[in-house]
Amino acid sequence: QVQLVESGGGLVQAGGSLRLSCAASGRTFSSSYTMGWLRQAPGKEREFVAAVNKIGSTYYAESVKGRFTASRDNAKNTVYLQMNSLKPGDTAVYYCAATRSVVATSRYEYTYWGQGTQVTVSS
Repeated sequence: QVQLVESGGGLVQAGGSLRLSCAASGRTFSSSYTMGWLRQAPGKEREFVAAVNKIGSTYYAESVKGRFTASRDNAKNTVYLQMNSLKPGDTAVYYCAATRSVVATSRYEYTYWGQGTQVTVSS
């Protein structure tokens, strides 16, 4: 019922910024789903990064607090992840995901997934 399409990944120098976008299909985007961002680095497990629920509450992993900002535009069925002060440790494949859970700060809580987009931060 939900399809997610990500864009905005690329290569950036440490200290730079990047904004990821995720377009979601389905009329339940604004009323029912929490939208999340998760990432997976080589050799590591997929980890939670940020999320915005249906009423606009945001959640962040400790490692990105103060640097990343998640937001959503319900009229466009789109969620964003603004990434500032990027570090080499942020290098990973970033995934957009969706769930009906109101609070979702774990990869195990998400039902729908995008294809992922590569973010590479050079030193």
